[in-house]
Amino acid sequence: MKIAIVAGSNRKAATSTSLAHYIQTIMELEGVQVSFVDLYQSPVPFYNPDEDYEEHPALINLKRVMNAADAIVLATPEYHSSISGVLKNALDHLGQEHFSGKVVLSVSSAGGAVAVSSLTQLQTIVRNLHGINSPEWISIGGDQRKSLQSDVHGSEIHPDLEKRVRRVVAAFLQLVGLVSSK
Repeated sequence: MKIAIVAGSNRKAATSTSLAHYIQTIMELEGVQVSFVDLYQSPVPFYNPDEDYEEHPALINLKRVMNAADAIVLATPEYHSSISGVLKNALDHLGQEHFSGKVVLSVSSAGGAVAVSSLTQLQTIVRNLHGINSPEWISIGGDQRKSLQSDVHGSEIHPDLEKRVRRVVAAFLQLVGLVSSK
């Protein structure tokens, strides 16, 4: 099973990216092959349908990773009740060929209590790209973000958050297995 994780923040120490790395760690412990695209470290050019970006290395890598994936995790910070511009820009470069028939887990981190608006918007985008939305998502906010404000590997995660993330990731991987076997 191959999973693509796209961390959609342009902030170096984004808690959404830390959460995505934590999800990667959990998946790799389960023997899942994960390809991680961090849009902070590998930004793609500003989308313009009149331009040709065939030679842009970060965009070539993003498309390669997405094409090779059996399923996708999209992680975003929530800015003004929406997904990050960085992630939206990257998604604008992609199409149905990258998402069609693939299960997608939406993940968000907000400065407030929860990040439901960004997750709802991600699910709308995934539907329009013919992806299959995971029925569960992960939204963290407020104090939950504190244990993700540094590079995490599991020992620093709040036990309630760890339990929830592990449960959602397990359900996601189970759904990916069911969809991929068809």
